[in-house]
Order: sequence, then structure tokens, then C-alpha cells
Amino acid sequence: MSGLKNSPFGKRLRATHQDNEEDGPRRNRQRVNPIFYTATSSTTKDATPESPITMREMYGDRFVPSRDAGDMRTSYHLMDESGPSTPSKSRIIPTESDALKEQANAIFTSILHTEVTPPSPRRPTSPQRPTTSSSATTTLPPSTPTRKRIFHYTSPATSANPSTPTRRLDTPTDEAYSMSPVRAESRQLLESPRRQLRSVCKTPYRVLDAPELADDFYLNLVDWSNTNVLGVGLGSCVYLWTAHNAAVSKLCDLAGSNDTVSSVSWVQKGTLLAIGTLSGRMHIYDANTLQLQRLYKNAHTQRIGALAWNSHILSSGSRDRMVHHRDVREPSQRPFKRCAGHRQEVCGLKWARDGGPLASGGNDNKVCIWDLRGSKRASVAGSSTSGSGSVEDAGGSGSGDAPLWKFHEHTAAVKALAWDPHVSGVLATGGGTQDKHIRFWNTFNGTMLSELDTGSQVCNLIWSLTSHELVSTHGFSSTTAQNQICIWKYPTLNMVASLTGHTHRVLYLAMSPDGESAFFDVIQVRT
Repeated sequence: MSGLKNSPFGKRLRATHQDNEEDGPRRNRQRVNPIFYTATSSTTKDATPESPITMREMYGDRFVPSRDAGDMRTSYHLMDESGPSTPSKSRIIPTESDALKEQANAIFTSILHTEVTPPSPRRPTSPQRPTTSSSATTTLPPSTPTRKRIFHYTSPATSANPSTPTRRLDTPTDEAYSMSPVRAESRQLLESPRRQLRSVCKTPYRVLDAPELADDFYLNLVDWSNTNVLGVGLGSCVYLWTAHNAAVSKLCDLAGSNDTVSSVSWVQKGTLLAIGTLSGRMHIYDANTLQLQRLYKNAHTQRIGALAWNSHILSSGSRDRMVHHRDVREPSQRPFKRCAGHRQEVCGLKWARDGGPLASGGNDNKVCIWDLRGSKRASVAGSSTSGSGSVEDAGGSGSGDAPLWKFHEHTAAVKALAWDPHVSGVLATGGGTQDKHIRFWNTFNGTMLSELDTGSQVCNLIWSLTSHELVSTHGFSSTTAQNQICIWKYPTLNMVASLTGHTHRVLYLAMSPDGESAFFDVIQVRT
């Protein structure tokens, strides 16, 4: 036997037994499908009916996507003209109405979906299964199926199906006789009447010559009174333009005191006009009598760039970083309240219409909310930041010495401020060249509601009194579209129209007091 073991036959026999022992556990071992990463078994005993893995899942088949209800632009690799969202450097404010473009895009998408998606075939309804009686306990035996031809030829005259080609071609309105390159559904959509879009006049109804109009972002030299009189500061003079008769009159001339006008502001109701100067003086004139009513020689130590009225309270913001509040009924020269919340020049002031808080914007990129009535701000957990905007905890004392809220989200000077006349407590703010954003704030809880990248320096903001729309004027931009007046729909922030015509920055903006033609009576003062 020892010779048999050492013989070549014995060696081959032992090698065969070893291979069988090694292959035994391998056959019972699960394999991993490299395509679907699905563990499968090589033996048939593991493939039980209860196994959720099927042959199609193991080996798969071609995947044909369904594009019936998907996004047609994405499914067919159609890119929008605007392209992906890019930084503000490459953003261009369109010159045409976005509403018209959106309507055209919606029609195009509908027609594309109709043309590309094949019409759903008419499927015959399956016969209803007869209901069995409750007393029947036995099932019917299977019957032998009758012979049926696969191809059945019939005469068109005897066919009752109206969808056959011959019967379908008998219809005069069939697509085969149509001369249009699109289907009937698309043709009906194109021929249907469209919703008339709002028409916005793109040309100014009047152009005023404004020599010596200062090209300074931090000044406010134009304001419109409730008596329909426009006040404009030109150099050392202030001129009044009456809208109903186009009469022009000179209100004052400060050349004798070697001073220059830096800001003008009308009282909400009346004929008083407040004038701030570069030397820090503040004048109050009566436009009816053209007489000086008040003179504050030392209102501020530096130029006064922003003025705002709240009934008989006149607030002024200066380059000395202070906000002063004066009661014009009192003869005292000293303000009854001083507010210090900015570290650089105060270039924007705006009181809420309901006599609520005061908003101030500065060259330090900050927005402060003040309340002189002593109201305390709403307590917010973790008040260092609130919502999506950065908010500083200003103490919330409500005494007027510290702001109720202080917003740090802007990255450039904030001159444009506007309170929403339709929603209480909503404030719109606009940033300068390095920011280019319009942001909306809820001043009740100190949160930022939304923001809009305009792609251009935001110089002014004014709300419409008759519709929930916002008008903004722009200046410097890194794109070719500059010096525009844009109308935005709130809260969708879609552009309604853009007005052009200025060759320089639109630094000053005033609105007519009637409200009926608020956006159409924007006076364009050209240098």
C-alpha cells in the first residue's frame, strides 16, 4: 500500500480529494454581485420564494428614465440663459421686465413638455371580475382556452374602434392634416389670450436741470412735500419746484455765511423745510412765506447728512457719529435727546410712519433701531444673534440711550432706509458698493426676513403706498448695468421693471405724495 500512495496515481487521487474539500465551502459561500453589490447564493436551495432578491435585481437590465413629470430643462440638458447663481460681480440687472420673461419661460416649458412627452395611449379597460355568491364554497375548474389568432385582419368598415388609422384620418382636425409644426395642445396654448402685464413707462415725463448737484453718496439733497413741492439743494442754495405748475423759486442762499447745503427734509404735514449744512448748522424755513423760522448754529460739530421728521420732532444725523432729537416748538438750541450708536458718519435716518421707532444707518455698515417712547424690545433667547442676520445685544433698556436692535449684516455703508407702510415693523435697508444687497428686517424680534443681491450700489429705497412694491436706485456696479431705478415686488422680490436714463449715480430720490402714481412720478434729476 505504501507503494500505491507514493505512486503517481495516488498523488493525483489525494490532490483530487483536497480540491473537493476546498471547493465544498466555497460553493455554499455567498457571492457579491459587483454591479449591484447584492449578496447572492450559488446554490439553488438558497433561492427560496420568500427571498426578496430576484434575477432582475441580481443582474439588472437597462434603466430607461421616465421624463413625463420631471423638469424638462434638466431632463433634456437645457440650461437657463441666466446660468447658475454667481457672485454679485457678474450679476447684471436686466433692462427689460422680468415678469414678461417669466411668462415666456412658463409658456416655453409647457410647450416643451407637451411636444417631447409622447401622448398616453388609450388602454382598454380590464373586464370586471364577477362577484361570487357568499354561499359558494368551491371554485370553478380551469377551462381550456379557446384558440385565438395572433394576427386578426378585419375590414375598416366593420371595425368599431374609432382610433384605427383609417377612421382617424376621416377627421378633418386630425394632426396628419395640420400645417403647424406643434401639436394641437401646444397650438391652443399659443393662441390662447395671455394675461396683460403691467405697463411701466420707461421714459421720464419731465427732466429738471440741476447744476451744482453734489455727487456725494452720504448726502440727502432731494425731498418731496405733502403739498406737492419738490425741494432740491444745489450748492449753497435751496430751490423749490411746484409740481402742478412747474414754478421754480429760490428758498434761501447760504453763500453769505460761506456754507453749503448737505441735506433737506420736509415735515410730514405742513410747509416747514429743514436744511442741514456742511458746517453743522440747521435751518428751518417756511416754504409759504420763504422766511427762516429756526436756526441752530451749533446743531452738530460736523456736516449734517441726514434729517428726519416725526411730527414736531426733528432728528438729525451727522459725521460726528451722533443723532440729535429736537422739538422745533421749543426755542432751546440744545437737543432733548442724544443717541450714540454708530462709530462713523450717520448717513441715513428714517422714522416709521406710525410714529414708531427710528432707523439709522451709518458708514460703519451698521443699522440701529431706536425707540424714544421707552419701549423695551422683545426678549429673544441668545440675543447675540437672531434669525439669519447678525444682531447685537444692545441692552434693551428702552431709555433711548442705547438702540433696541443693531444689525451687522451689511458690508458697506447703509444710507437707504425704508419702512414698509403695509406691514408694521418691517424695515428695508440697502448697502453700498461693497455690499449691493437689500435686506428686510423684522424690528419686533430682530430677525432678518430676506435679502436680495442687486449687483449694484443701493443708494435709495422707497415703498409704494398703493401696492406692495419697493423702488430702489443704484449707482456703482461691477457690471455694465448701472445707474438704474428698479421696481421690486415684495415678498417674492421679483423685478417688475427697471428704468434707465441716468448717466451718473442715482443718489437722490423723491416720490410724489399722492400715492396713485408713486412709481411713475419719480423725478429724475440729471447733472
